[in-house]
Amino acid sequence: MNTSDFGCGEPHSPTMKQLGWTEEHAKSFSKYTGPYVPGRVVCRQKTVWEVFIEGGSVTAGISGALKKLGRFPAVGDFVVLLHQPEAGSSTIVDILPQKTVFTRGASGREGTDQVIAANIDTVFIVTAAGHDLNARRIERYLAIAHASGARPVIVINKSDLAPDPATIADSIIPVSSGIPVISVSALNNEGINRLEPFLLTGTTIALIGSSGVGKSTLINRLLGHSVQETSQTRDFDGRGRHTTTVRQLFVLEGGALMIDNPGVREVGIGTASSGIAETFSEILTLAEGCRFSDCRHDREPGCAVQEAVKSGTLSASRLENYHRLQRELAFEQEKAGIGLVRSERKKWKGITKMAKEISKGKGNF
Repeated sequence: MNTSDFGCGEPHSPTMKQLGWTEEHAKSFSKYTGPYVPGRVVCRQKTVWEVFIEGGSVTAGISGALKKLGRFPAVGDFVVLLHQPEAGSSTIVDILPQKTVFTRGASGREGTDQVIAANIDTVFIVTAAGHDLNARRIERYLAIAHASGARPVIVINKSDLAPDPATIADSIIPVSSGIPVISVSALNNEGINRLEPFLLTGTTIALIGSSGVGKSTLINRLLGHSVQETSQTRDFDGRGRHTTTVRQLFVLEGGALMIDNPGVREVGIGTASSGIAETFSEILTLAEGCRFSDCRHDREPGCAVQEAVKSGTLSASRLENYHRLQRELAFEQEKAGIGLVRSERKKWKGITKMAKEISKGKGNF
């Protein structure tokens, strides 16, 4: 597959249309005139962002207003820049409405979700033959992908390491709920052509998965040359160190846009309630036959879900993971509620302080 890449620090960039710019984006941007230009975030480096604009790329900071609002652009965001080339400066002043937002639960007491990438059409959930091939982990990734609004595709890499590559997807298909499951070997270029139907011009694909599953190798294969560092995985657990350290966007020659993400050991469920429902849709369908509408599918009499487990039509481990993710979701939602209360208190404390300063004539307004 012939490709060309654009990433952090690249001197050239595609047009805005090639970056996925649509009439909806143009409509949202139409209120800006003068020195403002649209762009799409390629990557973030600490406190600055690399942004593609029409005919080039710029390094930009963000405005004080966005900082105060706690709005920080994510890779894949379409943004508005105050572009002043004569002064050698560019500043992101607004983030245009996001079509989809891919998040994961963030650590800490506030319970706020961490944005991984924005405006994603398809999520490649990359796993690998061997230790990483885990149906329960795939269910977690599927829940988060479904909640984002993007279409998930399960990619099993390193198929060449499987004793029987033809049956490598057998343990994953039962939990995929009709989601495409594709086996490839990025290292040996086997099965890569099966990904082409998802690499459509102007569409954005995000890669997620654990460290060591070969996301960087897959990126390099799709680009046709090495742009991402790769590392060997450990024999005893199949793990590798993090070779991708920042999220960044690449443009394939065919017109598809791909975002690579650092590998994660575990990914929090965040507040992805809709994603859990879609991932475990057959459990919700079975629940319609339960005797009680508030059945928890545990030990209640007349539980159709438990009956399905007893009859063997539903895996006990799948139901157990459903319960586990539901408990985690409830905990994260509670944290999010507490975090919202804290945020509101902080906001009103600041407003009260400002009002007092104004009344005393101390404010500089």
